[in-house]
Parts: sequence; structure tokens; C-alpha cells
Amino acid sequence: MYKLIISIVPHDCGELITSAAASRGAGGGTVIMARGTAQNNIIQLLGLGDTSKDIAYVIVDESIHQAVCDEILLQTGQKKKSFGVMFSVDLMDFIKAGAGAPAAAGGTGIRRGAPSPAGGTITNTGDTMAEKNDSYQMISVIVNKGYADDAMAAARKAGAGGGTIISARGTAKEGDAKFLGMEIVPEKDLLIIVVPGEKCEQIVQAIKDLPCMQKAGSGVIFCNEAHGFTLLGKKE
Repeated sequence: MYKLIISIVPHDCGELITSAAASRGAGGGTVIMARGTAQNNIIQLLGLGDTSKDIAYVIVDESIHQAVCDEILLQTGQKKKSFGVMFSVDLMDFIKAGAGAPAAAGGTGIRRGAPSPAGGTITNTGDTMAEKNDSYQMISVIVNKGYADDAMAAARKAGAGGGTIISARGTAKEGDAKFLGMEIVPEKDLLIIVVPGEKCEQIVQAIKDLPCMQKAGSGVIFCNEAHGFTLLGKKE
């Protein structure tokens, strides 16, 4: 079993996370630049200021997962309060370049939901939302560029504290089959929100109900359980 450790920290601090992970046996990591969406200086889940952020992705074997997380906590312990957040997601498969077979197979199953009225798909990893009320959920929303802020506003009204937006792009070209039924629009936004499990369903529904999500193929929503959600930085 492998784990994906996701840390969201201020810009130019992603390498601090990957270096800490490497010192405990991780093979390295990937750092992506994004922006936070906090409102009125409220420090809440993933809402750490409307500023540039680094998202550090580190894949580790389950056997060293706790040691890597402990080292990240140690290395960030003297940073400012609410320096960032860290959580982990189970990986169903992990394939290394040059390997002939998945490094890890099986894992937690993926239960796929029916297409939403907006044409997107809601996917739950493992149990249903109702069975995860004592956990955290990572909600990922992929929409055409410019609509992530609308999705975040709807999520906030439904109880989310904040989110992180990543600019992305589609890879299809004219004439290709549509990916997950989405229109071929090159520029995309990926919105990541982490919320307590009991709020997940109402937040997803609020995003689905947006006018910009009513056209078939206008967006995709999927959810994963976020394990070990932890605030990084000074505790007092």
C-alpha cells in the first residue's frame, strides 16, 4: 500500500516539505504552485490566505508514512502558526516509470457514482459520504477556467472554510473524444477543498446547483477521504 502525502504551504516552501520527506526515505516529490481563497483573514481548512501557495505531493510506502509525516511536522514546527496543512490519501495503484507492473495493487476500492445532473461525476473512495462523518474529505472540482471562484463561493456558503485553486489545461484537441464528457476547453481550474465529512454532501450539492454547472460536460467533481488532517506550524 502506498500513501500520497499532500501539503499546502506558502509559496517557495514546498521544497522544505519534499526535503523533509526525502530525509526519511521518500524518493522525492512534486511541487505545484497554486493560490489560496481565504476570506476576511479567517484561517480555516485550506483557507490560509488569498496568496500564492505551494502544493507538495509526496508518494511513500505505507511502512515509512508515519515517519515522513512526523519529520514534516518537525521541520515546520517553528514556522508561523497556521503555516499550512497536511493530509494523506490512499493510492489504489502506483506505477513507477520503467516498472512492468504496478508497485501496489488493490488498495481501497473506488465506488463510482452516477453522472450528476450537470454532466460531471461524483466519485467516492471507499465508503459513502454518510459513513465518513467523523473524517475529512478532499473535494476536487475541475471546471473551465474562470469558474473555480464561483464554485468556491458556493462551497463557502454551504460550510467550507476555504480552498486552493490550481490553474491547469486540458490535453484534448479538436476532433478528439471528450474527456469525461467535458467540452474541449484548453484552460481549466482545479479547486481543492478539504472539509469535515458531515459537510461534504451539502457542499458538493451546492457546487452542482451552480448555473455554470447545469450544462452537460461543464465540470467534474470527485471526493477522496483525507487521512490525518494536520495543521502545520507553531501550535501556540
